[in-house]
Amino acid sequence: MKVLGIAGSLRRASYNRALLEAARELCPESMRLDTFDLDDIPLYNADWDVDGLRPAAVDRIKAAVAAADGLLIATPEYNHSVPGVLQNAIDWVSRPAMKSPLVNKPAAIIGASPGAIGGARGQQQLKLVLISTLALVMPHPGVVVGQAPEKFDASGALVHEPTRMFLAAFLKDLETWVHRVAPTPAVRAATHG
Repeated sequence: MKVLGIAGSLRRASYNRALLEAARELCPESMRLDTFDLDDIPLYNADWDVDGLRPAAVDRIKAAVAAADGLLIATPEYNHSVPGVLQNAIDWVSRPAMKSPLVNKPAAIIGASPGAIGGARGQQQLKLVLISTLALVMPHPGVVVGQAPEKFDASGALVHEPTRMFLAAFLKDLETWVHRVAPTPAVRAATHG
């Protein structure tokens, strides 16, 4: 199973990037987690969202989402909501409506924050955004890593064992979710082909 991980932060030392790295380490043997950086995604402009004009970085993320069996998005919380860079990427990938690679794509949300509630409000906002794209958001409270500086070491490794165990169990749940709801390859090809 191929899962695409996206961190909703551009910061290299982001706890959400580190959380995705921990997920890569802890995912089930039958799952491969690849990541996609949002650094090169330009601001959405419908004038450029046409074949032949669409930025190459946008074509790359759309292809990566289409090729994945599921998504794992690690999001921080900015002002009680979704970071602009992540919302922008979703805006690009969600076009054209009803035929985007997000339609019927299994998705799960995780997040880490120095704050006590670990970005829970941002995760709730992201669920609403993903549901509006017709992605199949896993019905789970998610992984909310609060007080992140106490759970990651100086190199960015997740060292808090209870959090590692919870993340590993969550990834098994994601694997089950993808198997349960993902359309068959033939349906996926017809929808996005």
